[in-house]
Amino acid sequence: MSLARDRTVQGLTLALGVMLIVSALVPSWIVNQLLFAFSRAIVVIGLMVLWRTRLVSFGHALYFGLGAYTVAMLARYTGVSDAFVLLGAAAALSTVVGFCVGFIVRRYRDIFFAMLNLAFSMILYGILVKTEALGSTDGFTIEQPTFAGIAFEDASDGKLALLCVLMVIGWAVAVGVQAYLRSTLGRLTTAIGDNEIRVEYLGYSAEHAIHIKYVLSTFLAGLGGGFMALSLGQVDPDSMVNWTASGELVFVTILSGPGSVAAPFIGSFVFEILRTYAFEWMPHAWQMIVGGTLLVVIFFMPGGLWALVTKLAGRLAGRRAAAPAAPRAEG
Repeated sequence: MSLARDRTVQGLTLALGVMLIVSALVPSWIVNQLLFAFSRAIVVIGLMVLWRTRLVSFGHALYFGLGAYTVAMLARYTGVSDAFVLLGAAAALSTVVGFCVGFIVRRYRDIFFAMLNLAFSMILYGILVKTEALGSTDGFTIEQPTFAGIAFEDASDGKLALLCVLMVIGWAVAVGVQAYLRSTLGRLTTAIGDNEIRVEYLGYSAEHAIHIKYVLSTFLAGLGGGFMALSLGQVDPDSMVNWTASGELVFVTILSGPGSVAAPFIGSFVFEILRTYAFEWMPHAWQMIVGGTLLVVIFFMPGGLWALVTKLAGRLAGRRAAAPAAPRAEG
């Protein structure tokens, strides 16, 4: 079956068209929520690929922060304002660093893989906090970007343009990852998680395959970090590189579920809405609501929100199949 006939790709394409239309009609605060959610969703797609290999990273804020700080520092010290150039540089730097770090982490599994990534991310956090030239604890502000030379005087118009770019690139990322998962190397994802030794017997290098998946995840983390920096207009170590940022990414990955590349967009949006209203209702204990939600997902929906979506879709299809056909009129 060709990629164009893939139901996931068709669903993503339909969702993209609907979202592009709806985004022009919603208020600015919804636009901001979508920017934050979809920026994080791009990162979660990469973490989902690792999760299918039974690998969880508690340190992908390293690449998320690298992407964000690349955008901020290029804009601040070189005067570059074009969003496409900034995002390309963010993704490229994160990919290069991820490629180098991948030679180390690909040899580890389970908790060692998770904590080694966390250690690398906290090294970057310490450097950022202690270095004034890198903004220290205050970070940097980022001016509104341009888009291929087009500048928007109104900030809300600029945000809307950024959201449209984000949705198109997010669609391309999801379709690209779906194509990768359908390939031979992509199908090794679950095989490595199930039985790495058998994969080796088939003639494939598990470490090499993990390295590729890791680099893919770092590319997406840097790209998502770049989008988040442009969406917020501000970068700082605590929100971009600290272990709590990695924890949020892992939370959204669990909330979304590994069932589909579309799941991270749903999970990220739900997380953003959940956190926003939890903070509004209980500003001093909003973490309790978020933590409780995670427990509910782990206990009752181990497959994440996508498993719930799949179950509801299955029930709807079953009801349609069970419905009696309309009687034919006799002529």
